[in-house]
Amino acid sequence: METRELRYFVAVAEELHFGRAADRLGIAQPPLSRAIQQIERRLGVALLDRSSRSVSLTEAGATLLREGRAALDAVEAAERRTRRAATGGSRLVLVNKAGASIELLAKMLDAYAAEPEAVTVDVVLCGIGEQEPMLRDGRADVALLHLPFDSIAGFDTEELHSEGQVLVLPAGHPLTTREHVRMAEVATLPGLPAPRWPRRDGSYRDGPGPQIHDNTQLLQLIALGRTAAVLPESVRVNLTEGLATVPVPDAPPVTTVIAWPPHSRSLPLAGLIRAATRL
Repeated sequence: METRELRYFVAVAEELHFGRAADRLGIAQPPLSRAIQQIERRLGVALLDRSSRSVSLTEAGATLLREGRAALDAVEAAERRTRRAATGGSRLVLVNKAGASIELLAKMLDAYAAEPEAVTVDVVLCGIGEQEPMLRDGRADVALLHLPFDSIAGFDTEELHSEGQVLVLPAGHPLTTREHVRMAEVATLPGLPAPRWPRRDGSYRDGPGPQIHDNTQLLQLIALGRTAAVLPESVRVNLTEGLATVPVPDAPPVTTVIAWPPHSRSLPLAGLIRAATRL
């Protein structure tokens, strides 16, 4: 199957409308319809349920959408990494969520810089949930991911650190006098609606809490009394005046891993991973 055909199908599957998909692709609708029919004939399955009023995915179509996105991401990643290999010289791009694993990241970079074969490491600090797609599409060589929040499917990984979680509250809140709180209590805090985290597609669930884009914004909103959040206990190093924490012993532990593409044969990357796992 050609990448062009995959792009055609993914556009139709995401839009669920041949006209909008054709506009998005910059082609006429009839050749797009013929291309999708050709894919179905080649595979011997129906990918779409069509009626006069709507288009929906079959189970086979949903599978091809998922696999097609991954295949197109892999092609795009190959193109990016090839260009960077030709123009970027000996350097690595590491992506991490802004405000997360600050001490661990600093120690890891210092340990790697002391290696005789170390190369320059460009650190990209991104928004919530953005490390994984940046690593998949070739914008980064390596990432720090945090389980259970980020997906590590398709990556090679090494665990670096595991920690408990704390409830971050506005300073002076009555719960800050407690030794600990339970997750059930966190879910029903009066006047402090739970923050809304972005889904993998960038959308947000409905609800009264604020939409969160990064940790800095979240901590500012907590200090203003607009929300409260359960976060890894290492967040304490970032706390400013106006914030307080309480341990949440029944919250799931957070594990920080270093992740990289499984096919990578980069010697500088291997050196960085060795330095990280020695910490």
